[in-house]
Amino acid sequence: MQRITQVDSFTDKPFAGNPAGVCVLERPRDEAWMRNVAREMNLAETAFLQRRNDDSFDLRWFTPAVEVDLCGHATLASAHVLWETEALRAADPAQFHTRSGLLTCHRRDAWIEMDFPATPPRPIDAPAGLLDALGVTSARFVGRSRFDAFVELDDEAALRAIQPDMGGLKRVDARGVIVTARASTKPYDFVSRFFAPQSGVDEDPVTGSAHCALAPYWREKLGKEDMLAFQASARGGVVRVVPRGDRVLLYGQAVTVLRCELVE
Repeated sequence: MQRITQVDSFTDKPFAGNPAGVCVLERPRDEAWMRNVAREMNLAETAFLQRRNDDSFDLRWFTPAVEVDLCGHATLASAHVLWETEALRAADPAQFHTRSGLLTCHRRDAWIEMDFPATPPRPIDAPAGLLDALGVTSARFVGRSRFDAFVELDDEAALRAIQPDMGGLKRVDARGVIVTARASTKPYDFVSRFFAPQSGVDEDPVTGSAHCALAPYWREKLGKEDMLAFQASARGGVVRVVPRGDRVLLYGQAVTVLRCELVE
């Protein structure tokens, strides 16, 4: 039977952060099978890993609707499962071959460090309907990263108050929409929310890949190289970010909450 583990990522306690399914494949599977499993898990993402001869892994991520090119929380969950099950030694890095290139994770005491590509946003005119769909009349910045639309609001209170029209956001030509603001809550430097009805996820609880855009953006705004971020979803989650040129180090914690076997 194929085992699947559910992990809460970017949190140090169960039932917070972002849940991800992790499926370390016992044998090769086709894409249709992976899509079916992801729909059955019905999580923001389910990760599928296939070991290579050099003990690195092929890694793919699926929402219930689509395959995605980059996913932080399910990568964090995958590394956590490999070390927890001793598929890798604690001192060994977890190396993943993905659509976004080689991603490497290391254990750093209670935290997991992930080396991801930076995707800084460039300024653009607000796409038609974007601000209306967010329910706001103005923004400090509107941009576009490699994957997502990107909006900075005036403050944390404005960010927490938005109640987007998901139908309107779904018409925005992007993987999703990152909304961010300077943090007013200590010890955080900035806060964010992430909406991706285009990808089958209305509001993602904690989005590692969004921080590949958030980290370089806030480094320029705040003049800081090491920042602590909070994603202000209902579940909430904490991400430490350290921009490094064209890469970003993302740090998070993870907790296993469920182990199951898929009956075939």
